[in-house]
Amino acid sequence: MIGGGQLARMTHQAAIPLGQSLKVLATSKDDAAALVVPNVEIGHHTDLEALKNFAQGCDVVTFDHEHVPGDHLRVLAAAGVSVQPNPDALLHAQDKLVMRRKLAELGLPVPPFAEVTGVGDVLRFGAEHGWPCVLKTTRGGYDGRGVWVLDTPNGANRTVSELLDNGASLLVEQRVALRRELAALVARSPFGQGAAWPLVETVQEDGICVQVLAPAPNASAELVEQAQDLALNIAGGLDVTGVLAVELFETASGLVINELAMRPHNSGHWTIEGSRTSQFEQHLRAVLDYPLGSTEQTAPAVVMANLLGSPIELRMGVDERLHHLFARYPHAKVHLYGKSERPGRKLGHVTVLGDRMDEAREQARLAAHWLSHAEWLDGYQIH
Repeated sequence: MIGGGQLARMTHQAAIPLGQSLKVLATSKDDAAALVVPNVEIGHHTDLEALKNFAQGCDVVTFDHEHVPGDHLRVLAAAGVSVQPNPDALLHAQDKLVMRRKLAELGLPVPPFAEVTGVGDVLRFGAEHGWPCVLKTTRGGYDGRGVWVLDTPNGANRTVSELLDNGASLLVEQRVALRRELAALVARSPFGQGAAWPLVETVQEDGICVQVLAPAPNASAELVEQAQDLALNIAGGLDVTGVLAVELFETASGLVINELAMRPHNSGHWTIEGSRTSQFEQHLRAVLDYPLGSTEQTAPAVVMANLLGSPIELRMGVDERLHHLFARYPHAKVHLYGKSERPGRKLGHVTVLGDRMDEAREQARLAAHWLSHAEWLDGYQIH
């Protein structure tokens, strides 16, 4: 697996019961996966020689992020390395403009969009589709980064000019009037087998996912089927292998595709305890061309909450926070990524399973906030 973050860390855990040995290319010995995986090579994903050396002896090369240059991956594939997903498929998760054009060509629901090579492109787009509109970098943005809401032509003029002067590659989209955000997570093998997990709702704050609700509350069977079919059709149409996450907007007129990710995804962390087959095990099964596992939920309601770094320095260490959390919620499942704490950083996640969504959601919210901030939001006191 190229990339040594928390996705590689959790994929390593899934590889152990399958009898597989996961080798990781990390940029630092302090990366989340490098702290726990025994077979780690240090190198940068943009260094072709490092990639060639890393690929030696690997049956399959896959990813925990989308930032490996496609030209480098094509060199590996030409040398006989099994790259999963293949570079042509991965490009659609690397470049938002390429993705938008391809999905539109396939007749799939995307918002109106346009390439931006000058301020005039945005001004014409805004005049045609209305303000505000959304400006995005075509590559690299995530968790709210690389995205700007443009409210007026004057504001667009300043923002676009500055970004283009700094060499950014941009596109502009219509701002979608959404009811909520959803995610359809599927997997596909080289053989062509597909599997879909229940549709989930993702709850965002300041552009960062704070909760995932499985299954998506109040989603009709028709909506669930539409979202799952959409994701499976994208996987087949783009020849994706491994896990594919399709981020969706639910609108008054139906579903609209937001983003794609071709790897395990934050919206699927709930599957570790909440599904018969986690997204990490399924990703391994898929890229190794094993038959795929069951995606049945293990409880009626599953909620995953991200642990974000506190804006203030905490006096209580993480071990003491865990002690108090487990005393209050012994059924909560915590995954810490081994990262140093800083404000807003994803440090881990907590998952709560239950019979009722409202109860599981409240417990996950309180547990995540406690671990992040060392305070109980409901007035619960520690004696």
